[in-house]
Amino acid sequence: MRWCTRRRSRTVCLSLAVASLSLHLLLAVLSLSVYQNPCDAPSPRQTHPHTLRALVDTNYTSRMSDNHASYAKTPPGTRKVNSSHMDSNGPQKMAEKDAVTTKMAAKAGHGRKEEDSLNMTVRVGKFGQMGMKPMGSGMSKLEALFSHPLYNTPTPPIHEDDWLLKVKPKGKARETSTQMWVSDSDIGYDSGHWNRSSGSHPPWLRFHLGISRWQLYPHLDPNMASLVQQLSTHRIVSAVQKSGGTQLKLVMSFPNYGQAMLKPMKQERDEETNFNLYYFSDFERHNAEIAAFHLDRVLGYRRIPPAVGRLVDVVTEIKDITTDHKLARTFFTSPVNNVCFYGQCSYYCSTEHAVCGRPQNLEASLAMMLPDPSLATRRTWRSPWRRSYSRSKLAVWEKDPDYCDKVKKTPPYNKGTRLVDLIDMTILDFLMGNMDRHHYETFEKFGNNTFLLHLDNGRAFGRHSKDEPSILTPLEQCCRIRRSTLLHLRLLSLPQYRLSDVMRDSLSHDPLFSVAPLLSELHLSALDRRLATVLKTVSRCQERQRSRHGEGDDDVIYDDVTDYKTLVKHVAPAG
Repeated sequence: MRWCTRRRSRTVCLSLAVASLSLHLLLAVLSLSVYQNPCDAPSPRQTHPHTLRALVDTNYTSRMSDNHASYAKTPPGTRKVNSSHMDSNGPQKMAEKDAVTTKMAAKAGHGRKEEDSLNMTVRVGKFGQMGMKPMGSGMSKLEALFSHPLYNTPTPPIHEDDWLLKVKPKGKARETSTQMWVSDSDIGYDSGHWNRSSGSHPPWLRFHLGISRWQLYPHLDPNMASLVQQLSTHRIVSAVQKSGGTQLKLVMSFPNYGQAMLKPMKQERDEETNFNLYYFSDFERHNAEIAAFHLDRVLGYRRIPPAVGRLVDVVTEIKDITTDHKLARTFFTSPVNNVCFYGQCSYYCSTEHAVCGRPQNLEASLAMMLPDPSLATRRTWRSPWRRSYSRSKLAVWEKDPDYCDKVKKTPPYNKGTRLVDLIDMTILDFLMGNMDRHHYETFEKFGNNTFLLHLDNGRAFGRHSKDEPSILTPLEQCCRIRRSTLLHLRLLSLPQYRLSDVMRDSLSHDPLFSVAPLLSELHLSALDRRLATVLKTVSRCQERQRSRHGEGDDDVIYDDVTDYKTLVKHVAPAG
């Protein structure tokens, strides 16, 4: 009996050994066949040839191109788009840089933090390619939208006085000119040895030099990819709390002297603002700042500075490097070992409303800072439709239906584009559900004839289940809108360019999308619903105009489109 048992055991063991050996041999053969296959090199990204300002010229006048004879006729006081200024190796260099960055992120370490960094690097590459793909099959709705003729209308040359900043003319250059870039502490900063060629300028400086009277950055800006990469991946060397404001904000500095405004995560994406909470007591949301930048870009405004999501290490990227002693004193470790801080501000700066990492990683938005006011002064304007910010009192415009008639007679709304600029901002705020637009800013250099800066959008996207009709009051009372704005809205109401779809596509390229979508589906659906409300409001204004004055809507539409008959063929009114 024992002999039979031993014989069976030996047979079973021998069978298992033979099976194991066979499997190992099979795996070895498969591995050899895989390694023998050649790997295809990644194709370089394609960069759109159109750019508003490819190079900053030495004497700040337009360069002539041998390939474009028409440039010889350009007046010396103007600058014009010239794709030949771009480096022909630019796309290849950018692709090589992305590949190196990805490898460095993969080797940086292991664990959740390194995995998030790698995912963000991949997202940055996709963000840089957003809208850059040529026409063809497989084009996303966002790419199709940005390729539409309405977004690519020819723009006239930009005069010298229409650029916000100027490079000093060549001549009395001091040897110590780079001292202006040296901070009180040089630790962590790169040497600022930049020459007059735009190729040596960091992305933030190219962004500043590209600001004109009409917009913050051009459509399909080739600098956007490198700017986004800086905001989302570059090393942070300084973090201090921004003075002023009602809630916690930090100013983050990079080695190349660029700076960004950080707003931390305060609320989960799917969490709605409490209905009993007044608008002026609402949280500021990091994802709202990011989504506002994308929506502003989709609408064709380009009046919000680029904002990007990032996972920030609360210890190594804020606590350990801050020189703000008031901020440093507010750090603590929560009972579940999360690192938290709360800073000093008017609202929500206490241990009960602390900002906490998980345990050290903190979601945040980083928005590109505008040029320092000492270089480009900004003027602050009180909005005529500012809310009362009282729990019991109503503003004048809430009680007087003819309030806009008074505004139209008051400078600067009595001439120029200021009124339709304000209504553009009103439409943006209504789509986002932002009730907190008490002031707005402009660049003082351009006077009254310039665009409005759409800053501070943290209180947007708080509620998706309720629309706030009072935000649209300027449009309701004034019945005035740009033709280009109306064409953009009608285009975004069509099924092939649905606003929710292009926003979903655009937001999916943000680095934080690897963690979770920036806007919930309910917020995206609300965008479509609110867009339909805006278009109905404009239709009511046109019907009111016709009933009063017969045919025509000259008092409703501000005609800023020169080739309207051509564009309108591509933009049919919604349903």
